[in-house]
Amino acid sequence: MSVAVITGASRGLGAALAHELDRRGWDLVVDARHADELAGTPGQRIPGDVTDAAHRAALAAAAEALGGADLIVNNASTLGASPMPAVADLDEATLLHALTTNVVAPHALTRLLLPQLLGRRGVVVNITSDAAVEPYDGWAAYGSSKAALDHLTRILAAEQPALRVYAVDPGDMRTRMHQDAFPGEDVSDRPDPATVVPHLLALVTGELPSGRYRAADVAVREDA
Repeated sequence: MSVAVITGASRGLGAALAHELDRRGWDLVVDARHADELAGTPGQRIPGDVTDAAHRAALAAAAEALGGADLIVNNASTLGASPMPAVADLDEATLLHALTTNVVAPHALTRLLLPQLLGRRGVVVNITSDAAVEPYDGWAAYGSSKAALDHLTRILAAEQPALRVYAVDPGDMRTRMHQDAFPGEDVSDRPDPATVVPHLLALVTGELPSGRYRAADVAVREDA
């Protein structure tokens, strides 16, 4: 039985991916900050904040009890603030929070799971964004944190050739985070997160080399 750890799985892309993996028979360890929002997601639900070391340890222990993680999807992240401030108005606490949530926590959780992943020749998926490479006004905290995550992903891939390590840009999606990024605007025209899942699964179950991918550029295999 394959085992996946998915952070930020109470809604959006994390929840959509969890439902599809559950349908395919995977064992899941999922988290989100609020237990009530996580209640509808399949798998072993462990509410908590990924920035908390004890919570990360609980996720790793749960995966080990299931036989070891084949897949880690670092999906949980934060914008830092909404509305998002310009660089001149970005305070240190907001930037530090974005870096801690979007870079330090995924690194720490992946590091804990690394022995399990290596034992099963597993896959690491770090969810990134086009904001990591494009200088959008107001996106300093989020964009810089995702840029750091991108490079961390590349280095991990170089250091661990036995694993497949991916940074995946899912593109715009109809999510609460995307709405928070554009307060007062209508984001209902963005794609549903479920439309991204087949591309993610094609990457996870395929043989593409480690690297950074736009989800839309990953061809969906008929058996993925």
